[in-house]
Amino acid sequence: MAGHGAPELAPSGEGLRVAVIAASWHTVVMDGLLAGAHRALTEAGVTEVTEVRVPGSFELPVAAARLAPGHDALIALGVVIRGGTPHFDYVCGAATQGLTDVSVQTGVPVGFGVLTCDNEEQALDRAGLPGSAEDKGHEAATAAVATAVTLRDSAPPTVPGV
Repeated sequence: MAGHGAPELAPSGEGLRVAVIAASWHTVVMDGLLAGAHRALTEAGVTEVTEVRVPGSFELPVAAARLAPGHDALIALGVVIRGGTPHFDYVCGAATQGLTDVSVQTGVPVGFGVLTCDNEEQALDRAGLPGSAEDKGHEAATAAVATAVTLRDSAPPTVPGV
């Protein structure tokens, strides 16, 4: 299982403003990812949550870029399943690079919950559904909140008038 060796995180995200951006393809898998993300946010004490739906994983970066300035953390959720054309590679690469760029350029952590799978069975096994081996929505949300808390707590103090 890919989760082997993962850190055990239990951040307190009270007071954080978080946006969950979710693609619309593969409804059953997306429902599981969203449920896992919302469960993680509830466990972390995050109460200010904005949820935005976009058509697909390719659209996640532009939504993230628009939402970043008003939020402490973002969670991007999507599913891309390999087909018989290079489309998979283009969408996965664009989503990954775009979300990375948003995070680095804005300083707002982005929890990466985009499943890039060879088939639907792999996606279902990572969706956090009953019988799934992993819960990538929960993991992405927890990682985003933990990073936002780390950045908030390690920020240098501001000096009035400087």
